Order: sequence, then structure tokens, then C-alpha cells
Amino acid sequence: MELERTVTVRSTSSRHEKSLGLLTMKFVSLLQEAKDGVLDLKMAADSLAVKQKRRIYDITNVLEGVGLIEKKNKNIIQWRGQNNGSPSQEMLEQIRVLKAHIAELEVQEKELDDQKAWVEENIKHLTHDPDIRAYPSALCFFFVFYVFVYNC
Repeated sequence: MELERTVTVRSTSSRHEKSLGLLTMKFVSLLQEAKDGVLDLKMAADSLAVKQKRRIYDITNVLEGVGLIEKKNKNIIQWRGQNNGSPSQEMLEQIRVLKAHIAELEVQEKELDDQKAWVEENIKHLTHDPDIRAYPSALCFFFVFYVFVYNC
């Protein structure tokens, strides 16, 4: 008589852990967006559509333990972490620099797109020129050049 065994294979993170992690990220985002970083836990549970309010309390206990929030009273907490819902001057400066860099890159991209279009148009004209078509090696060169430009 053979005994059948059922082996439960657990991945490194279960669905429960993933959903708690996702809930935590949503909760922290909600908390950081709250006016003055103050949040009513009952409203948060409703807003996040949490069926088990115990999960919200689990999150708040951990955040309180690491010093990111403090309890104002039974159901009211306040964010104590960095930024208090608004970016610092340093962060605003980094955002400004990154936006300027993005604008420069967009200008460069436009220039490269224009150059590529010009090269493609000229290759198109050259490949249809009957004088050049008489020289297969020239066509081969233009084809290789086109492939090079197209892949860049």
C-alpha cells in the first residue's frame, strides 16, 4: 500500500505577505498626502477598503516602532518621517535639475530624429537614382549605411 503525500511548496513570499506589503505602501502614501501628516485610522481603513482593520493596526505598530509615526490618540496618527508630506528644498532642487536634464535630452533626441530622417530620405533618393543603380557596390554601401543609421 502506497502512501500519498501532499507537499505544500511555499514561495519566498506568500500572497498574504505581498498584499500586506502593497497595503503598507498604499497606507504610507495616504499618510504622506494627509494634511499635516495627520490621519484618522478609521478613514484610512475605509479609503483603502480594508476588510480586517487589524491589518492597519499591524502596519501602524511597525511604523510607530521604527519612529515614522506617532499616535495622537486612539485612532489618530501623525507622520514623523522625512518630508512631512512636502518635499524638502534639496529634493525640489534635484527635481529641477532632473527636469532640466530631461529637457536637454528631448532636444538632443529631436535633433537626432531629424538627422536620421534626413539620412533616410537621402538614401531613398540615392537608391532610386538610375545613375547610382548602375553601380551595385554603391547600392551595397548605401544599404549598409542605412542599416547602421537605422539601428542607431
